[in-house]
Amino acid sequence: MTSFARGHAEMIRIRIPKGNMLHGKKLYQLSQQLAGAVLICAVERAGEVYIPGGSFQLQTGDVVSFICPSRDSRQFLRRVGFQTHQVRDALIIGGSKAGYYLAQRLLRLGVEVRIIESNRSRCEELSILLPKATIICGDGTDSDVLRESGVEQVEAVVPLTGIDEENIMLTLHTQAISNAKVVTKINRIMFPEAIERLHLDSVVCPKFITTDAIVAYVRSRMASRGSNIETLLHLFDNRVEAIEFVAHPDSRLVNIPFKDLPLKDHLLIACINRAGKTLIPGGDECIRVGDSVIVVTTHTGLRDLADILA
Repeated sequence: MTSFARGHAEMIRIRIPKGNMLHGKKLYQLSQQLAGAVLICAVERAGEVYIPGGSFQLQTGDVVSFICPSRDSRQFLRRVGFQTHQVRDALIIGGSKAGYYLAQRLLRLGVEVRIIESNRSRCEELSILLPKATIICGDGTDSDVLRESGVEQVEAVVPLTGIDEENIMLTLHTQAISNAKVVTKINRIMFPEAIERLHLDSVVCPKFITTDAIVAYVRSRMASRGSNIETLLHLFDNRVEAIEFVAHPDSRLVNIPFKDLPLKDHLLIACINRAGKTLIPGGDECIRVGDSVIVVTTHTGLRDLADILA
């Protein structure tokens, strides 16, 4: 999941499982049947990536990226057969800085947190920094320690050992013995195809997140005065970009209906955020000054809102 428009919109990626109601649905049928401002903006199937139109038909195994207002994401997922709820407890394996900051945020959300850390002095630090968390001094890669820490009952597990191979093995082990939601941190993604076959649920790569932020900043500095880039997200091995532009008064796209704009092929205006309200735009909608405009496209290197024109 990635947030846009200062948290007002979310892009979520799911894989359609066997037997799910989305199989065989055309996108225009889906929009008619499901209420809410939700737009499927990218689909990966058998190694190919599509920016789908209304006649595109979904299939089992498709990896689907959709964007919607933050308030609607859980409702949409439930209506298409994905059970969602906020976890009540989480087990973090590794007491690094990342583990500390994650635990801090989870505790603020009311989530019960346990941290396994092998270094005794670090455990003492964490017990002072996070008095509401349970700090367990032990080897998080030891199956007995994991079992005693409640890995079989906990609702979420986050391996943060600092070693990619250990994080992957911990994820696979957790998937084998529990129903916990697992988020896997991987620093080096040199074999993306192999990682994809492991079905690791949610994978976070800090280098990719940092790279996207730097690229967004550089492109924004190179753009004209008509817009700037707020958020940049690479999808499907960098074959798709989701870009958030903010429209300035100098933009030549302001106040022109989308149906009158000659947009590039393989490009979709996914949503607009206007004064905190997220809109899925139709042909009669237009961009206004100050709008956040989220664009999804297979074209790379867009630096300015005007670059969406053919």
